[in-house]
Amino acid sequence: MDLFIILVICLSCLILLSLWNRSYAKGKLPPGPTPLPVIGNILQLNTKNISKSISMLAKDYGPVLTVYFGMKPTVVLHGYEAIKEALIDQGEVFSGRGSFPVAEKITQGFGVIFSNGERWKQIRRFSLMVLRNMGMGKKTIEDRIQEEALCLVEALKKTNASPCDPTFLLGCVPCNVISSIIFQNRFDYRDQKFLTLMKYFNENFETVSSPWIQLYNAFPFLRVLPGSHNVIFKNFALQRSFILEKVKEHQESLDINNPRDFIDYFLIRMEKEKHNKESEFTMDNLVATIWDMFSAGTETTSTTMRYGLLLLLKHPEISAKVREEIDHVVGKNRSVCMQDRSRMPYTDAVVHEIQRYIDLIPIGLPHAVTQDIRFREYLIPKGTTILTDLTSVLYDDKEFPNPEKFDPGHFLDESGNFKRSDYFMAFSAGKRICAGEGLARMELFLILTTILQNFTLKPLVDPKDIDTTPVHKGFGTIPPFYELCFIPV
Repeated sequence: MDLFIILVICLSCLILLSLWNRSYAKGKLPPGPTPLPVIGNILQLNTKNISKSISMLAKDYGPVLTVYFGMKPTVVLHGYEAIKEALIDQGEVFSGRGSFPVAEKITQGFGVIFSNGERWKQIRRFSLMVLRNMGMGKKTIEDRIQEEALCLVEALKKTNASPCDPTFLLGCVPCNVISSIIFQNRFDYRDQKFLTLMKYFNENFETVSSPWIQLYNAFPFLRVLPGSHNVIFKNFALQRSFILEKVKEHQESLDINNPRDFIDYFLIRMEKEKHNKESEFTMDNLVATIWDMFSAGTETTSTTMRYGLLLLLKHPEISAKVREEIDHVVGKNRSVCMQDRSRMPYTDAVVHEIQRYIDLIPIGLPHAVTQDIRFREYLIPKGTTILTDLTSVLYDDKEFPNPEKFDPGHFLDESGNFKRSDYFMAFSAGKRICAGEGLARMELFLILTTILQNFTLKPLVDPKDIDTTPVHKGFGTIPPFYELCFIPV
């Protein structure tokens, strides 16, 4: 036993020495807490709230620090100045996608979110081009969102003002909007395939935000154990089958001179490049990109809306002011449109404050540096994973006084006009900023105003007793379960 303990101590010292030598051989990494052998700094991080742990470490080590998730060093950026300097001022160098093992196991480096290098550049450029062709940022996509929002109103009326969980219905609008772009069709809210697809996205987002997945990402060898990561993998396999079925239908009816949707555009590009062995337009990239677009385009908007309604239940005086502004600017006889937003500063501020306050993706998706880089006084080696503590920007108390309070005044000036802020990084920033930002902003504004134009939100308990504390704050921030009544006005 004594010999075993000696061997463990020696091995631990060798590992620590290796880590130390690696950091100084490749560059002078920023300071940080001393890592333990194998497990790194994981014991100093709260897997239920990584951003809170980072904030505490930043007080000791500054806005640029190194943290070991397992044996891999990760450079963490805390605060607006450090994040802006990296993602915006040196955006190209910080445009790589860092390690995210649970997603890498699913996408294998394909698609638009978790790809790198030339593949990422080509697929992202192509995807943005097709989204614009399909109407993103234009009146055509606005019309689709308005139509889907009215379908939501009809579905909410069928609840007959009875208590209901809004999770599924709020997800229907963004899911059907992205479906119309990818598949050129929407689903009926009672369609069983649609219900199942929505369940998978919701389940995946909640699971990937759990403490277990934070551990999995630090120690990918945990995949051999039973755990919730297997739920994500199972759901992805079923989602992949659904996507492949849709792709097959498109292949059978494809008209290369008349593309109907994203799949058609991609298949046409695949056909054009079929003799190019280096082409990135492959079936693997098509499936992964569709999955990326659905995942990013459905659950994030849905969760934001679900959390937003909970905050409005907690603060009925705020929803009353929004409804008053809707009545004044729009009335009840027509749908709200994006042109109305400039005349609705309070509502615009509420939508921004919901996104700021809920802090949906606290540390963003991991970045990586694409080359060796001197950042401030440090040398960061090529390929190093970079985490951006977006919470530290959205909750900066100099930009947003009393940030722990839900207050639309954070986005209003003294005259009540909407006030923009460079600190609003709800969609991240730089080269890897969310590709669907414009679509998401449009959806959030139109869905929220359409709901409040047609319904009063009634909580089941006294507003002061509503708890808005998230159940998870890992990869994403997950609101607690609640029910409410939609009272027609």
